[in-house]
Amino acid sequence: MQTRQIGPFTVSAIGLGCMNLSHAYGTPPPPEQAERVLLAALDAGVTLFDTAALYGFGKSETLLGRVLKPHRQRFTLASKGGMAGVAGSDGVTRRVIDGRPETLRRNCEDSLRRLQTDVIDLYYLHRWDKKVPVEDSVGELSRMVQEGKVRTIGLSEVSGATIRKAHAVHPITAVQNEYSLWSRNSEISALAACREIGAAFVAFSPVARGFLCDAVHDVDALDAKDIRKAMPRFEPANFAANLQLLPGYRALAQEAGCTPAQLALAWLLHKDAAIVPIPGTTNVDHLREDLRAVDVRLDASLIQRLEAHVNDHTVAGNRYAAQARTEVDTEEV
Repeated sequence: MQTRQIGPFTVSAIGLGCMNLSHAYGTPPPPEQAERVLLAALDAGVTLFDTAALYGFGKSETLLGRVLKPHRQRFTLASKGGMAGVAGSDGVTRRVIDGRPETLRRNCEDSLRRLQTDVIDLYYLHRWDKKVPVEDSVGELSRMVQEGKVRTIGLSEVSGATIRKAHAVHPITAVQNEYSLWSRNSEISALAACREIGAAFVAFSPVARGFLCDAVHDVDALDAKDIRKAMPRFEPANFAANLQLLPGYRALAQEAGCTPAQLALAWLLHKDAAIVPIPGTTNVDHLREDLRAVDVRLDASLIQRLEAHVNDHTVAGNRYAAQARTEVDTEEV
């Protein structure tokens, strides 16, 4: 496995995003299947595992703690706070964005307990809570670094301006934004800000929530609880338009001698040596397919044609619905 640098950590060039092992894309896999994926990733040389308090309202962190605790020295552990499940008076747990210092501290301590570790290597502010100055949230994360609960700090779904504000309070080691051929928002300023301050860029949803794997062909077949159901790009009319991109995309993958998923990941790896994609999967075979993207070579002509074929302007629909768009800080194309 090739490696890349995230602050002081040398990590595999492709990490593992652990959200869908317990959250988001319909019914999660059985625990034994999720365990197989985690251990297969470790055996294949993956050394960056990314989770969050939000995922499964703690279930993802609990899974990683149980399965990976015996191997803790073999990988870099990333998690996130500031967006978690909170039980309401009606007994229903709902997602809440809360960047107040006392909440971040509680989130971190809960995560440490679930992950069965003394320290989290990279701890992200999962969302900037716009009711709280980002400087206050990052200031509390900085205190956690001083106390040894967290080694380094990251931000997620933020703009270049917010990255710079946060970095003025405490060094930002990594920024994790959505980035793929069909979501280029970070090209407006976030990527440039990361280069400016020397932060790594961790790309989540690098295969466009399964679309660029050529794995989603019928949105009606998605599970009722699948978060893609609420995303404009997967609404029937937009999705029908987006499907028209796939034949040309498949042809480019064939020309590159790789699978559609590998093409999406290889594009990110070619964009910048500071980018680390973190695809997620519930399938060991798909995991191994993704990791082989490090061996794909793309020439400049193919990259140019690929970027012209799939981009924010050729894709129909926004990446988030109206409410979710207010909750992120990333610029819009």
